[in-house]
Amino acid sequence: MRLEMTTDTPPEGLEAPKIEFPCLYPIKIIGVASIDFHAHAIQIVEMHAGKIDPDMIELNPSKGNNYVSIRVTIAATGVEQLGSIFEDLKKLPDTKMVL
Repeated sequence: MRLEMTTDTPPEGLEAPKIEFPCLYPIKIIGVASIDFHAHAIQIVEMHAGKIDPDMIELNPSKGNNYVSIRVTIAATGVEQLGSIFEDLKKLPDTKMVL
């Protein structure tokens, strides 16, 4: 399931998911597998959320080791914080997707 933050009204009969802050919030970053990509992605998240405990970071390489999925769980404080993280991560040249 892909959760994107939006201000659009959900389709009739459906409610937008409600997130209560502060909360633990997982962010999944998929990109080209390299040490630089991993380091820069974590650096961006930490810029907005503070130091990340290494236990809250999961790396999953693709079968061919060409791509990596980085799952970082943060203590999210609000929609603005999450929006800033998503936007900055999308600016990394090797980022393919942020969920």
